[in-house]
Amino acid sequence: MTQGRGTISDLSSTGCFVLSGGEVNPGELTRLEIHLPEGVASLWGEVVYSIAEMGFAIRFKFASVSERRALNRLLESSTEC
Repeated sequence: MTQGRGTISDLSSTGCFVLSGGEVNPGELTRLEIHLPEGVASLWGEVVYSIAEMGFAIRFKFASVSERRALNRLLESSTEC
């Protein structure tokens, strides 16, 4: 398994874009670890497309309803000011 670092951009309830120089292929499954003040959120996703030396788009693949709810809570809390 290849491991790398990246920066999440354009996070939504269905996916995100990861700014990273790593190489991935469309259709590849990948696990994201999102580091938050409350802990680490771990999500699986499928690579939709990649742009060389820029990053890749992921569509989330939720293993359970609770994973989807946890992401939705995160998104709601990040938009509250």
